[in-house]
Amino acid sequence: MGEKQHDNPDMVTAIHHDALSSVLGRSFSKNAALESMVYSYRHGFSGFAARLTDVQAKQVAGLPGVLRVMPNRLVKATTTRSWDFLGLSLNNPQSNLLHKAKMGEGVIVGVVDSGIWPESKSFSDEGFGPIPSRWKGICQPGQLFNASSCNRKLIGARWYSKTIPPEQLKAEYLSPRDANNHGTHTASTIAGNMVRGANFQGLGAGRARGGAPRARLAVYKALWGAAPAEASGDDATVVKAIDDAIRDGVDVLSLSIGGSPGSASSAHESWATLHAVQKGITVVYSAGNAGPAPESMENHFPWTITVAASTTDRIFPTAITLGGNRTIVGQAIYWRTIKGDDGFKGLYYDLDDTSCNSPNATLVNGTIVICDMGDVPTKQFGIAGRNVVKAGGVGMIFVRYTTNIPVKCMDFPCAVVDLESRQQIIENIIRTGDEKAKISPTRTALSDGFSPRVAAFSSRGPSAVVPSVIKPDVAAPGVGILAAAKDSYVFMDGTSMAAPHVSGVVALLKCLHPTWSPAAIKSAIVTTASTVDKYGLPILAEGVPRKYADPFDYGGGNINPGKAADPGLIYDINPKDYEQFKCMWNESNACQQATLQPMYHLNLPSISIPNLKTSLTVSRSVTNVGAPNSTYKAIVEPPPGIKMEVVPSTLEFSAKTRVRSFKIRFTSVHRMQGVYTFGSLTWVDGVHKVRIPIAVRAVIQELYANVQ
Repeated sequence: MGEKQHDNPDMVTAIHHDALSSVLGRSFSKNAALESMVYSYRHGFSGFAARLTDVQAKQVAGLPGVLRVMPNRLVKATTTRSWDFLGLSLNNPQSNLLHKAKMGEGVIVGVVDSGIWPESKSFSDEGFGPIPSRWKGICQPGQLFNASSCNRKLIGARWYSKTIPPEQLKAEYLSPRDANNHGTHTASTIAGNMVRGANFQGLGAGRARGGAPRARLAVYKALWGAAPAEASGDDATVVKAIDDAIRDGVDVLSLSIGGSPGSASSAHESWATLHAVQKGITVVYSAGNAGPAPESMENHFPWTITVAASTTDRIFPTAITLGGNRTIVGQAIYWRTIKGDDGFKGLYYDLDDTSCNSPNATLVNGTIVICDMGDVPTKQFGIAGRNVVKAGGVGMIFVRYTTNIPVKCMDFPCAVVDLESRQQIIENIIRTGDEKAKISPTRTALSDGFSPRVAAFSSRGPSAVVPSVIKPDVAAPGVGILAAAKDSYVFMDGTSMAAPHVSGVVALLKCLHPTWSPAAIKSAIVTTASTVDKYGLPILAEGVPRKYADPFDYGGGNINPGKAADPGLIYDINPKDYEQFKCMWNESNACQQATLQPMYHLNLPSISIPNLKTSLTVSRSVTNVGAPNSTYKAIVEPPPGIKMEVVPSTLEFSAKTRVRSFKIRFTSVHRMQGVYTFGSLTWVDGVHKVRIPIAVRAVIQELYANVQ
């Protein structure tokens, strides 16, 4: 229903009741009509969720003041070393963002997820002062969770189950308590306390902590399910959580959730997140785990930060010893909880069933089985694993194109190798005549190889919904992340793990620059992100085939927190400027008659032009947040086949002149029905490099499908 008509939340809800009663009251009593309402959204914007028939929904859509009615949409979860890898070390007290920002002291982070395990050491309030006086939230009690479950660290908790199917709640806690660890993991990644000796079965041992360990946490349980991969909720629940978080007073909102890959983001979420941003709250979303397919993005809003997943330099080498004492090193997280026989076993590889769809029990029994998995997601390895175990196999070697997403195996020897390693195993058998091997438990190590890399599962652009916006915005660690789970610590992978890293950095930036807008913080993160690894080589994107990463893989690049603290220039946006773009998610009569302005005209820290026929000019403004008297010069890297002109090419700033505008003219060199090509524009002053990614697709005619 759009903007609130009253500041009093009760009056807003009364309007919702009247609207619903005007439709349902014709055939039901007023009380029965009101019972159909599930949630009233009354803090960030005006709207409600209700149980309606199709006919009733159409009637509500026709009421005055109703902008849009949409069916409830399912949303899902997108699931120690990483912070040091990003340069936020505890050992550099003078030089890095972590210490300059006082570890996030005083910032409140809201986490919309599957709840929290309050007894975890990561959420102890030892050493914390009073709860900030501006906090307006509550600690909502429930099953195995009461008011004392919150403390000066975990300052608020709410839960929402009204629209969740009863069967989904059977193995759940009807409270903010986390049943599947997903929410506990993400919350501790953002703002968990420092916990010494954290490890998973001896792997990854060290100090576990969040990016902003002195920040406060507020959790909003909107996802339900007994396992992280099964955690899901719906639009009505998520929007209610966002609405409450706005009222409660959070500074940052982190949502590791997504819908269907490539689908339009919820109109309800667009309104809710936009109003959060207009209240000064930075909203961070995960990109989704449907990669490496193009157009698989799940969260498209231009006012939010959407995060892809990347690797770190921590690896999990798992030795495979072959006959002749030769060793092949794969990756896995393989550990034992019981004493087992890790001696040599026979190797089996079925040329007629390389994917282990139906292994022959007579031949497989007692052997280590080699299974070709190609580019299938790691979560599907379980199908082949169950087949092998059922057939009597005692170990597995998974063969796939990328090995840096290790499979997890307890009391069952396993490892992941690439195709070249598989060939070496086969050749060793031919050369030695020894068909046996053994797999040793995993150890932890740091790699000198290429890192970071964009993870193969990380969803990719371009945005199918808003192609004039580059998504994702940035990449962050999301592979092999060790964080809290109940009273222990576990590894998880996913863009669900990447988004909390950005949320933690946002909390630090909020503390260091309390007057910066959400757009300013987003700009600082995107324009300072790294496109090269520690050797200065271009970051790679895993997939089939592996390639150099581009903006549709990682937006501006891999997050660089230290540089984001001092970006030099920012591309700021007045939240009111987003209003003209709300029609992207609005089917009201007014919006249907409106002429939509392409989003590449919004002052975003990126430019995406999906339909360049001849030439086009876009404008941008930058605000100097560095030294008052500065001069920046433009470095242009035009996308292949595109001519770029920047006017002016030099920007002068002073104490009186902090904002400068410039224009960029794009001209297609060839008249062609083309594909996206990529470039960048970087402003440099000798200290800072302020880079925005650019994607342009030259076309002869629009709406022509074969252009990817």
